[in-house]
Amino acid sequence: MRRIGLAVLVLLMAGGCGQQQPAGGGNVTQAPGPKTGKLRVAVVPKALSHQFWMTVKAGADAAGKEFGVEIDWQGPAKETEVYKLISIMEDMISSKVNAIVMAACDENALIGVVQKAIDAGIPVVTIDSGIKSDIGVSFVATDNIAGGKAAARELARLVGNEGEVGLIPFVPGAATSEMREQGFLDGLAEFPNMKLAQKLYSMSDVAKSMSVTEDMMTSNPNLKGIFAASEPTAVGSAQALKAAGKAGQIKLVAFDASDEEIQALKAGTIQALIVQNPYQMGYRGVKAALDHLQGKPVEKRVDTGVTVVTMENFNNPDIQKLLYPLN
Repeated sequence: MRRIGLAVLVLLMAGGCGQQQPAGGGNVTQAPGPKTGKLRVAVVPKALSHQFWMTVKAGADAAGKEFGVEIDWQGPAKETEVYKLISIMEDMISSKVNAIVMAACDENALIGVVQKAIDAGIPVVTIDSGIKSDIGVSFVATDNIAGGKAAARELARLVGNEGEVGLIPFVPGAATSEMREQGFLDGLAEFPNMKLAQKLYSMSDVAKSMSVTEDMMTSNPNLKGIFAASEPTAVGSAQALKAAGKAGQIKLVAFDASDEEIQALKAGTIQALIVQNPYQMGYRGVKAALDHLQGKPVEKRVDTGVTVVTMENFNNPDIQKLLYPLN
């Protein structure tokens, strides 16, 4: 990872965020009135229960250590706990953190509290899942539409470009879920001999994903493949396929790369992983917040990339580094 040495940060936000003006390819807000002291950046994930978010935390912690910043990590237990995430955001605003890095579990419900933070002079960077507003400093995330398209194309390749496939997004209203769904459907449209048989939500829950996968197989006996759009969705789908004796017969393409997903890939239950870079989301999210506090140019949209991983490229050194960023 490219490391950029920074002097000790001495700018604190005091008052409003100011007006955003374009500069150097991004929007910049000038922080008023320098003060001395150690900066405190809150990092609020959508959930604490999945390996993906622990990797985000590792990236945020690395940025905090490198730049001499205190990282306050707090989030809800589950990605469906919208009001808990809003409550955590309000607590961070009340405690007067210098900046917030946040993943929105609902693209509409979080707009109000983000605006509240900005009104309190606290800039907000969104990571992984954004909001339906451009009021944040920056959005650091995967291009989820591109990731969904990549999943459709890979699944098409695996099933011979024809047949019925299923789609299992995770949470309705979550921007990442909707964008992956959109990308998958756009990609599927490139293959006239393929058909979406059914779409069922997993609610980012392993047990729920097992249940809907079982329902999907029962309702669609000619099902040839499934796209599981998140880590818990993939884990549940893989377990359901294995239990039904359909592992490898029904092709499974999954988002993310938890240890359990990687093991399923090795075992042949999952045929391809659409891999994000959560470490970079945490690291670059914190760095964007700090650059903003220093009055430096910050890109409005930072794409952290997506990679298709199969057993064919699994042992490539670059793939290994992506799959095991903490090693």
